[in-house]
Amino acid sequence: MKALRSLFLLFTVLAVITLVACGSGETDEGTNNNDTNTETEDTSYTVDHSMGTAEIPDTPQKIVVLTNEGTEALLAMGIKPVGAVQSWLGDPWYEHIAEDMEGVEVVGTESAVNLEAIAALKPDLIIGTKQRQEEIYEQLNKIAPTVLSEALRGDWKENFELYAKAANVEEKGQEVLGEYNQRIEELSTELGDQLEKKISVVRFTAGDIRIYHKDSFSGIILDQLGFARAEGQDVDDFAERNVTKERIPAMDGDVMFYFTYETGDGEASKVEEDWVNDPLFQKLEVVQNGNAHKVSDAIWNTAGGVIAANLVLDEIESIFLK
Repeated sequence: MKALRSLFLLFTVLAVITLVACGSGETDEGTNNNDTNTETEDTSYTVDHSMGTAEIPDTPQKIVVLTNEGTEALLAMGIKPVGAVQSWLGDPWYEHIAEDMEGVEVVGTESAVNLEAIAALKPDLIIGTKQRQEEIYEQLNKIAPTVLSEALRGDWKENFELYAKAANVEEKGQEVLGEYNQRIEELSTELGDQLEKKISVVRFTAGDIRIYHKDSFSGIILDQLGFARAEGQDVDDFAERNVTKERIPAMDGDVMFYFTYETGDGEASKVEEDWVNDPLFQKLEVVQNGNAHKVSDAIWNTAGGVIAANLVLDEIESIFLK
């Protein structure tokens, strides 16, 4: 009997050990499955750009932007950057974005970026352009993932799409572009026969007078609307530069828009005054007919972004339809 009792106890102990081992295995397996199911979803993404591929770990919350048109892109998509290069005109921002840029840190200019100021902001994304920042790309990329457009173009939409992708707000970006394209289509329809008027675009600076062609910021907007261009300006390049007064007759058209890049020292304004009061300029048919309009250089040329583009459309609508 003692032998049978001992054998029974032995089988009982072995059975308990087996059950505990199996239970332990099931618990471990269950725990592993739970860990897998509760892992944070990977929100990292990659963006191909002019300098390679950027690995961005998550939707950026603190963006530094190093181009004027990039600043407008972010603002239009509802993103306020923590830092930005100052506007070419204004102190430190263009008047048309100044209110929206309150509290944003200045990090230099497009051509002279302040790396220390950028690093101090601890951004999680930097947006810029190869045209301006190629030489400091490696330094920028050590601070935060950096996405650079290829160049600053008259057609801002290509860069806009890149910036939207970099900020992980492509859907919002498409919404902004869609609204702009709809405005172009509707305004073009309203303008009708007025699109046949030949438009001339001229810029005055302290050291360079230009006649703008189609591949400029304002030129592309006029082309998208369907406007004709003045003789000699219906050209798929940027501009005729360093124009002399002998070329004033080439500025004529049915309607002229001219703007002046005045930085505050008064020199560009003096150049403008000298040219617009020149007898050759005053004899232009567009001037004689009262169709030469002075407009903002910041909006019609320098800012180069979606907000400025919409303001150009506002002004065209006002001049031609109201």
